[in-house]
Amino acid sequence: MNLNDLHKELIAAARSQLPGDRVPHTFEKRVMALLREPLAPDYREWWARGLWRAALACLAFMLLLGTLVLATPPRNSPSNDLSQDFENTMLASMNQDTDSTSTW
Repeated sequence: MNLNDLHKELIAAARSQLPGDRVPHTFEKRVMALLREPLAPDYREWWARGLWRAALACLAFMLLLGTLVLATPPRNSPSNDLSQDFENTMLASMNQDTDSTSTW
């Protein structure tokens, strides 16, 4: 069926019906009173918006840092000897040349 024809038929059927006079007593005043009173703030919606904005900002920051890390060349050539790297890291504080006197 053609949507235009269906639309015309439905509009014609709606116009043929007269509006009813049976409206509840003070219905309009009750509706207007509900429209006038302020809506309660939805704090969950505020939190959700803030968290999504923070998540988007963190994602953008992560992508920026990731591209910077991948774009910069490494400072030292990586070694294949993990034990030597571990030993150098653990003994780094002992190898520092400070005063010749021992504080032990």
